[in-house]
Amino acid sequence: MIDAPSLLAEMNDRSREVFRRVVEGYLASGDPVGSRTLTRTMTERLSAATIRNVMQDLEILGLLDSPHISAGRIPTQAGLRMFVDGLLEIGSVSEEDRGRIDANFGNNDDDVPAILDRIGAALSGITKGASVVLTPKHEAPIRHIEFVSLSADRALVVLVFGDGHVENRVFSPPPGQTPSSMREAGNFLNSLAEGKTLSDLRRTFVQDIARRRQEIDQLAQALVESGIALWENAGEGSERLLVRGQSNLIDATGDAADIDRIRTLFDDLERKRDIEKFLELTESGEGVRIFIGSENKLFSLSGSTLVVSPYMNSDRKIIGAVGVIGPTRLNYGRIVPIVDYTAQLVGRLVSDRGKG
Repeated sequence: MIDAPSLLAEMNDRSREVFRRVVEGYLASGDPVGSRTLTRTMTERLSAATIRNVMQDLEILGLLDSPHISAGRIPTQAGLRMFVDGLLEIGSVSEEDRGRIDANFGNNDDDVPAILDRIGAALSGITKGASVVLTPKHEAPIRHIEFVSLSADRALVVLVFGDGHVENRVFSPPPGQTPSSMREAGNFLNSLAEGKTLSDLRRTFVQDIARRRQEIDQLAQALVESGIALWENAGEGSERLLVRGQSNLIDATGDAADIDRIRTLFDDLERKRDIEKFLELTESGEGVRIFIGSENKLFSLSGSTLVVSPYMNSDRKIIGAVGVIGPTRLNYGRIVPIVDYTAQLVGRLVSDRGKG
């Protein structure tokens, strides 16, 4: 892995400027940048031959690449990483972008998921990429839990929260369940859950059921375990990861192989296979993080870039994330402050609504 700060420090002013202008030119146009183009923009008057020599040196360092013989250069993934870490100039959110984002927070009648869905759609529209919004888990205290039989192999588990929020899931219960065992399982869970959030209940469930195992029969015990497992997994399901603007990525490339890789990425996201990995991307600290190409498992197949920022509740606990996925040729200087600004607004919204 290239040590960006050390390498930048070792490069002279001419090499740094050639490198920076190649990357900026590529990010602006998507095309390789040639030496003749740079002769018109360099601070120092240099010949095309001199610039080509510098480019060759940068290519040897693994920072630039030549897609074709006699063509210009483009940055490698390592080059983009060094540019982002050491040379990127971050702008501020423009008034136009700020207004389009703010407009999605204005309706106090809407619930948080509806607002976050609008925000995701707005982000994808503003950035011309795909947006991802990881919504917070519902963590109000539980008021009531109930199991309802739908058929021999289907049942419904219902959670009613203290703030009036209701969630339910259809699942396949362990065989042999009876109305009596379902009532027993519900009563047992209600005795454990009073005043606790779902996370609290998960943390104490294993110890509590072991300590009080004799209070319920085996059928009810199996149902309790199935219900808790269902809620634990369902909490990471489709309602938590909102993905919008997938077509923007497919429209941005005409290469069949790239399109297949992007479809693979979104298949993974739609199945929510890596949702916990997605949240882990943000948990090492505050602020925006940038993952380029294969730097992250989620995007190693698609060659995409993720710009992501966590958002926090009033207790400064990370409860979700906002991000933009795009090609590696992103306008990082514009996208980074947009993601940062949106994440801060979402954190305030969630805290104000008491959802985090």
